[in-house]
Amino acid sequence: MSQSGAAPQRHFLANMLIFSGTSLPIGALGMSLAIYVQPHFAQDLGLGLVAIGAAFFSVRMIDIGFDLVLALGMDRTRTRFGRYRVWLLLGAPIMMLGVYQLFMAPKGIGSGDLILWLLVYSLGNSIYTIARYAWSAKLVTRYEHRSTFFGVLAAVGVIGAVAMLVTAQLTPGASLDNAVHRMGWIVIVAIPIVVGLTAWLIPETVAVDPPRANSPLSDYLDLIKRPELIRLFVMTFGTTLGPGWMSNLYIFFFTAARGFTNQQASFLLIPYVVAGALGAPLVGLLAAKFSKHRTLVTATICYSLGLCTVLAVPKGDIWLSLPVMLWCGFWGNGFDLMTGSMMADVGDQVRLEQGKERMGLLYSIISLAGKVAAAGAVIIAYPILAAIGFIPKLGAHNSASAIEGLQLCFLIGPIFFVALGGACCIGWKLDSKRHATIRAELEARDALLAGGRVADDTLAIGDPVPT
Repeated sequence: MSQSGAAPQRHFLANMLIFSGTSLPIGALGMSLAIYVQPHFAQDLGLGLVAIGAAFFSVRMIDIGFDLVLALGMDRTRTRFGRYRVWLLLGAPIMMLGVYQLFMAPKGIGSGDLILWLLVYSLGNSIYTIARYAWSAKLVTRYEHRSTFFGVLAAVGVIGAVAMLVTAQLTPGASLDNAVHRMGWIVIVAIPIVVGLTAWLIPETVAVDPPRANSPLSDYLDLIKRPELIRLFVMTFGTTLGPGWMSNLYIFFFTAARGFTNQQASFLLIPYVVAGALGAPLVGLLAAKFSKHRTLVTATICYSLGLCTVLAVPKGDIWLSLPVMLWCGFWGNGFDLMTGSMMADVGDQVRLEQGKERMGLLYSIISLAGKVAAAGAVIIAYPILAAIGFIPKLGAHNSASAIEGLQLCFLIGPIFFVALGGACCIGWKLDSKRHATIRAELEARDALLAGGRVADDTLAIGDPVPT
């Protein structure tokens, strides 16, 4: 290294912070769609719970095909501008169009229009998310540094989520209509800024692939059978469905069952989300020290224990609710960063064994798991509420049995699925020592193929950034 370590470190940290800006719209949309937009369709726009659940579920099922096809195209892309950069630029405007149509939807919107614009949004979101994840996995390659890096990405995403909560707080009235419109415009303005800065300032090169004996089909079949990939799929499914289930029922639970207003319920989400901003990097540091899989198991246990205390807090008591929200938010934000970081390690193992870049395909698989889980949270939870007689409309009177059913539904689903995700980590073998061996072999091969020059995807914290 011809330069001192400090200057490259500063360059890398700057690039990391710039790249983490792509988390802002993801965090904002994750919060607003589940917490506000879906209840908005039921409360203000007149769609039924079953119709909303069916629309989101059907789009998620169609969306499964998007992810796999797009990922195959991404991994095979080779341009002078890089591999994943061009896809990130493509996904941004498509996602913006979908956001506009969903967040600005008129009263009386039908199920057909909802499905159409959900499909447009999902296509843009798939391109954006897979390209962003795959590119991020190539920026940092060391086991311990990946946990920290993905922690920073998660923490920055929290800023987007907080922006949605603050917007809800600053928009008076019982209706969610104006708040949802403002949320939509914030996301639409943010996307071109963060994507433009990332595409302009962050370097990306494509590593040279060695000759390969196996056919692509045999490689893909090998991926499907990998125990690590199966574990990560179920892990992502469980740790997404649990919090997603809770998010979809949050407004109903905290207003109808816990006696808070919409604004008070939104206020309680602020400490939950802000705690996640602190929890993500700290959980990442714990993972770097104690291993990723053990940290994820710990996070799922702590999160579930926190949820068990929700009903112990007196109804309508904001201040006693704060510790519960802080605790759950701190641990809950560690789920995605752990699964993302662990998949990056699996991606290195796959590239070493197959000799081809499969990072996009691998992240499309956990993206698929997340989308199935998000759809499941709606298609399972909302019909259950309808079956127990819960009425979601603003000002509606619900019976005591309906409220009790809402409470049980809010707690049992998240605890069960989060515990399922944590259980998948038991016996995980791709630890720091194994990954270090994989990286050493990859870097040696990349250097040989590049004529003695290590490829850009071996860049790690403290190494000089190519320009």
